[in-house]
Amino acid sequence: MIDRKALEKIVMASFFGELEAFKPGNVSFYANGHNMTVDDFQKSAEASVPILCEINSSLGQRILNSVCATKEVVGCNTNLGMLLLFAPLIMAAEAGFRDRSELQKNLENTLSSIVKTDAEQIFEAIVIASPGGLGRVNEHDVNKAPDCTLYEAMDSARNRDSIALQYVNNFNEIFNIGLVEIKNFDKRWNSVKWATVSCYLNFMSLLLDSHLARKFGKEVAEDIRIKSKVIAKNFNSSSVPESSIEILQSYDLELKEKNYNPGTNADLTAASLLVYNLIS
Repeated sequence: MIDRKALEKIVMASFFGELEAFKPGNVSFYANGHNMTVDDFQKSAEASVPILCEINSSLGQRILNSVCATKEVVGCNTNLGMLLLFAPLIMAAEAGFRDRSELQKNLENTLSSIVKTDAEQIFEAIVIASPGGLGRVNEHDVNKAPDCTLYEAMDSARNRDSIALQYVNNFNEIFNIGLVEIKNFDKRWNSVKWATVSCYLNFMSLLLDSHLARKFGKEVAEDIRIKSKVIAKNFNSSSVPESSIEILQSYDLELKEKNYNPGTNADLTAASLLVYNLIS
């Protein structure tokens, strides 16, 4: 079983590692944006990591308390998506594992053992964080008390939210796309940081970003996905990833000029990095 202090160190490294990677359209050490700074994300991580790793807390408690702590230190939503993805992975890691297969099996057990109280607390956390473009839906609206299990709520949202999808497919995209991308490009470039950039661009080229789709519509999200495919191809073809910094800078400016923030794909990237760090 993994030691709590060791786990906290891995989780913190994953939060910070996501910031070290240049993710066009998002906040990183390379560029702030969307009225948020790197300092906001660092403070959010420092406030939430001990709560996420509180071994006697339930999934809902960890997420709700982390959202409240984040709101207290930075006054805005910097990390809701990451908290939703990190908490189940952390609980899976606490159960003990020897490899990727056991970690994913533990995750399956964690997700299948969620109770209605967790749903109530997670709904409350989402309302407090108030992610952009959330709006209202007819079925299982988070603005109302949950009338279902968390699985049912996430299943109803799976086609419009990539994070909800992870809760019903055992984090398939994170393990089979994100993790694979980081492993492959870290081996190629000997750099987890630049491999994380590749992971992000790969998600951008494959998945409509849920945050963008909610705020600006599916057509805009699809246009960005198509453009990202070209960026990802150019970046990944480089033998020296640092040489492609101007491509990333140009795309970052292009997205931020229109206030486009592909936050969901950044969250998936952070969770992929967490899994990579756990099993490395």
